[in-house]
Amino acid sequence: MPQTPGKTRITIRLDNDLIEHFQAMVDRAGGGNYQTLINDALREYIRGARLETVVRRAVREEVGAMKNALVKTA
Repeated sequence: MPQTPGKTRITIRLDNDLIEHFQAMVDRAGGGNYQTLINDALREYIRGARLETVVRRAVREEVGAMKNALVKTA
């Protein structure tokens, strides 16, 4: 198989549940490459997008809970 510029072929051991998760994502999307999804997930993690997403979700949940509490007391 020809080399793809900017890519390096390696051997890595990942847990079965991780592989199954990304393969299922590809299946739900109707096709694609689970290795690309893993690559994208690692890139997002490195860039901190994962942390930002978690923080934003937590803030939205807290704000929503506070709004609900205010509506109930009004």
